[in-house]
Amino acid sequence: MSDFDTVSSRTVYTGHVLTLRVDEVRMPGGEVKDREVVEQPGAVGIVALDEQDRVVFIRQYRHPVGEWLIEIPAGLLDVPEEKAYATAARELAEEVALSARRWDVLVDLHMSPGLSTEAVRIYLARDLAPVPDSDRHVGIDEEADLGIHRRPLDEAVAAVFTGEIDNALTVAGLLATAYAREHGWSTLRPAHTPWSARPNH
Repeated sequence: MSDFDTVSSRTVYTGHVLTLRVDEVRMPGGEVKDREVVEQPGAVGIVALDEQDRVVFIRQYRHPVGEWLIEIPAGLLDVPEEKAYATAARELAEEVALSARRWDVLVDLHMSPGLSTEAVRIYLARDLAPVPDSDRHVGIDEEADLGIHRRPLDEAVAAVFTGEIDNALTVAGLLATAYAREHGWSTLRPAHTPWSARPNH
């Protein structure tokens, strides 16, 4: 395999969530080409599965696509030094007011490796319990009304194939959960499993 050496790199935009840089990369044969890269801190997603085999969902407005999407709870890894599974626990509490006594890794993803550094780890959360009212997070902006609801896992997986559920992170989490369940949960990894793909880990 050929090496793709980065000849130079410059930052052209820095925003609240992401940074855009342009790298000059030497291609096999020696020609140098520009490659735009979106730097993003990565994220976690949570498939919260209750004792009735139901998945906890939110319905959230996503401005770039101009739609309300059915999604699993998720959040950016935007707290420095916070472990990914700690972020997952925090997001589960903030978005759907639940805690979980059992955490496992379902699947790791590169969301759009052709243009972004974004990596996502999806966890399976089980043995759920409500967060006490006094500790509940009050959402703002897109998180002010998340439309929390539960659906049986099999029904949710079917909704992937009808196109009703099309958020990539959610699709991956649902299919990974169904696969893990079919294999007696033997495919799961411990919550603290190292994750080398996490940006700036």
